[in-house]
Amino acid sequence: MAENCSGNCSSCGSDCASRKSESFIEPTGEFNNIKHVVAVVSGKGGVGKSMVTSLLAVLMNKNGYKVGILDADITGPSIPKSFGVMGNAMQNELGILPAVTENGIKIMSINMLLKEHDAPVVWRGPVIAGAVKQFWQDVVWGDLDYLFIDCPPGTGDVPLTVFQTIPLDGIVMVTSPQDLVSLIVKKAYNMANMMNIPVLGMIENMSYVKCPDCGCEFSVFGGGSESAAAEFGIDLLGKMPIDLSLTQMVDNGCIERFDENYLEKAVKKLESLNK
Repeated sequence: MAENCSGNCSSCGSDCASRKSESFIEPTGEFNNIKHVVAVVSGKGGVGKSMVTSLLAVLMNKNGYKVGILDADITGPSIPKSFGVMGNAMQNELGILPAVTENGIKIMSINMLLKEHDAPVVWRGPVIAGAVKQFWQDVVWGDLDYLFIDCPPGTGDVPLTVFQTIPLDGIVMVTSPQDLVSLIVKKAYNMANMMNIPVLGMIENMSYVKCPDCGCEFSVFGGGSESAAAEFGIDLLGKMPIDLSLTQMVDNGCIERFDENYLEKAVKKLESLNK
């Protein structure tokens, strides 16, 4: 400790050993009891991050857990459409009420606050980050075993806000097989390490396509996620194929009816957070 230390680190520029670490973690609403928070991230767009988020929520819900999804992709929200949620969010004296899907998954997305669902959200970074914090603090989530946060791609304002202000149990990274995508995913991995956020594992989407006649699997985009996961020292939690039936269910808003379990290992990893 410096000789003339006042104990007020906020007004001091010294980097002494006794300097207090500053936390930006924000509490959720007083009516919420959220046991685990998991962010789903990717280094770039178009790899199926929102689809993976939706499937993880569906699978955990089928296993009997109370689940919610916070759609933090403010400028490109897609979670409501996947679940067929088209109405606007309601509000009462307690706060903003999330939509509840057919099977009881709670959802909050910016689309539910817009008059027109196809209206663009032309906001600057700080305003977008503020909306994400509002979804965390002002939405009445109630009792949840798992809250999944669907982050926008990259390492910009929103992922930074999520990593800094929300108490995450960890992140799941989504990638596709190309080497270029794996390189960009490494940026998200390094960001998590810099901020001491646990990386639970990686999921590869569009891994292969299965021939409907012979059942053979073809890796149309190559491979490489196994080596990338090994390089990062993390688990590969699943490999999802190009599945037309899944795409159709997402487009039709009935992803909860999808009955294939490509992410069994990811589910077990999430359940291990309870131990």
